Amino acid sequence: MIGDEYSPEKRKIIDEKTGKPVWQLTNGDSNNYHFYFTDNSFTLGDKEIYFMSDRASNGLEVYNLFRMDLGTGVIQQMTDEKAGITPTGHTKTPDSEIVVYVTGNKIKKLNTKTMTTTVIYEETTGAHLGHPFIAPNKKYIGLAINENPGLYHGANYYGFKEQMYAIKKGWITLVYLDGSKAVTVHESSHWLGHFQFAPDDSTLAMFCHEGPWHLVNQRIWLLDLISRDVVPCFRQHQDDCVGHEFWTSDAKIFFDNRRKGHDGTITSDKTQATSVEPETAEIPYVGLADSKGNVVKCTDMPYYCNHYHATNDNKLLVGDQVEDLVLIHLDENSAKLETLCSHHTSWRTQQSHCHPTFSWNNEKILFASDRKGRIHLYLAEQQDGKWL
Repeated sequence: MIGDEYSPEKRKIIDEKTGKPVWQLTNGDSNNYHFYFTDNSFTLGDKEIYFMSDRASNGLEVYNLFRMDLGTGVIQQMTDEKAGITPTGHTKTPDSEIVVYVTGNKIKKLNTKTMTTTVIYEETTGAHLGHPFIAPNKKYIGLAINENPGLYHGANYYGFKEQMYAIKKGWITLVYLDGSKAVTVHESSHWLGHFQFAPDDSTLAMFCHEGPWHLVNQRIWLLDLISRDVVPCFRQHQDDCVGHEFWTSDAKIFFDNRRKGHDGTITSDKTQATSVEPETAEIPYVGLADSKGNVVKCTDMPYYCNHYHATNDNKLLVGDQVEDLVLIHLDENSAKLETLCSHHTSWRTQQSHCHPTFSWNNEKILFASDRKGRIHLYLAEQQDGKWL
């Protein structure tokens, strides 16, 4: 029930590879995962997190929203959706005052100060509601909505490629947080996803053409919500395989270019889902683009990470390799890697992906792992201002 509290489950463990102390924040028979790294589970001030858990549900993987005090470890239930909240279909404001989530064919808004929940949108056509994102002005959300052939079932990216080819209609919709209206601002014949507002501009957003990276000829797009103009961000060439884009704190667009033949996935077999990686001399790199879509910096990245997140100054990345979390120091022209700790997740579902995320002050890193069967949350912290 909403308001129910759970005793602390946090415990300190010592990483077997690096000897670094790491907090295991959740424990037991429930599954727990944090918000996608583009949203950030931390509340400003970094004293609490919001996360999803099936601990209060009648079945596994029926998720509701919870809040944890990082100091005490006490957990509080924030929603009680009997059908659950759609995995990855949730977002919040940095101050955590507003949470927006998808449940069934509805989008709901939760005010965490008043604990009032309202329906702001209902989809009546059977289309799939994507990941919502709240504008910085807190007036509306944006999201991608797509026709739903029902071919993509999530685990190990089953049906990922088939879904991309089957979808012939997607659109970007703005939904006002007061529930007054919804406006379609862009339509496409592609599978659309990863909608994100710029952190400092409620009239500028980016989205992607979704699918295996090596099959998508232009991944990242910028959308001007006033003019409705859509322009490519980083114009791709034949051997570019791009994805996992996000806005940095200073309103740059970070992207990962794994180069020829990479589909951007990893499965529980530790292989790609749809592509056999070819022999190539091309070196992957990460890049930064400005709000016009022009690339302003590229750094060779001869390491394999599945996701990256950046500090506020864009000089340090955290990445999730196949078995470990790593820190990557970026200077002018090169990247230096050091192992932070192991994670040993299975990679089976999106919820079990590590998705490492820096806290707002960059002194903590939150990640998920199902190394012991259930998905749990872990936290690495700086010690005396240093990671290692």
